[in-house]
Amino acid sequence: MAQYARRGVHGQTVEAIARRILTGEIAVGATLNIVALQEEFGVSLTALREALKVLSAKGIVDARQKRGTFVRPRADWNLLDGDVIRWQFAEGPDERLLEKLHEVRAIIEPAAARLAATRANEDDLAALDQALAEMTDAIGDPAAAIAADLAFHRALLAATHNELLERMEVVMETGLAERDRLVHGGDAHDDPVPSHRAVVDGLRERDETAAETAMRELLDKAVRDVEKARGRRGSQ
Repeated sequence: MAQYARRGVHGQTVEAIARRILTGEIAVGATLNIVALQEEFGVSLTALREALKVLSAKGIVDARQKRGTFVRPRADWNLLDGDVIRWQFAEGPDERLLEKLHEVRAIIEPAAARLAATRANEDDLAALDQALAEMTDAIGDPAAAIAADLAFHRALLAATHNELLERMEVVMETGLAERDRLVHGGDAHDDPVPSHRAVVDGLRERDETAAETAMRELLDKAVRDVEKARGRRGSQ
C-alpha cells in the first residue's frame, strides 16, 4: 500500500488520531468520540470520516452500527504499512520497534544479497555504484547520508528482480530511515561506505556467499552504530 500523503488539515487529523491509538492513548477496543474529535480538530464531520477511512484501510479502526467507530485489535493492524511504522516513531526513537525492524532486515537482506549476486545486471550495479558515490559525497551531511543509504538498500532489493522482495522496500525504508536519523544525527559516526561496497563487490563477482556475508557484517555494524548513537544520547 502506498504511503499516505501528509497534506493539510486532513493529513494532520489522520496522523494525530493514529498516533494516539498507536501510543495507547486511545486504547484497543475504545469507541471514538466523533463529536469531541470533530470539535477538537475543527473539521467537518465529512472531513473526519474521510480521515478515519484512511485508518480503516490500514486495519486500525472499524465502524459498526450501534457501536460506532472503534479501535480494532492490534493483531488486525497492518503493521507492515510504512505509515503505521512511521507513526510509531512520531514521538522519537522506539527502541523495541527498531530491534524488530532489525530482525526483519537480518532475515531479508542477506538472502536478498545472495539472490542479487545471481541476478544483478549492469543497470543494477550502476544504481548501487551511484548510491555508493552519493554516500561518499554525503559524509558530514546527515540528510544526504540518509537519502544515499535508502537509495542503496532500495537498489539492492531491486537487484533481486523479485517483485515481492522489491515491495518490502516500504517496510525496510521506513525503519531504515528512522535508524539512520538516530545514527547520523550525531557529530561522529563510522564511514558507512566500505561495508556497503563489500556487498556490491560480492554482487559484481557473482559470489553469493561473499555478498550474503558482507550484508550480514553490514547489519552487525548497523547494530553497533545504533548502540553508539544511544550511548551519545545518554551522555548528553
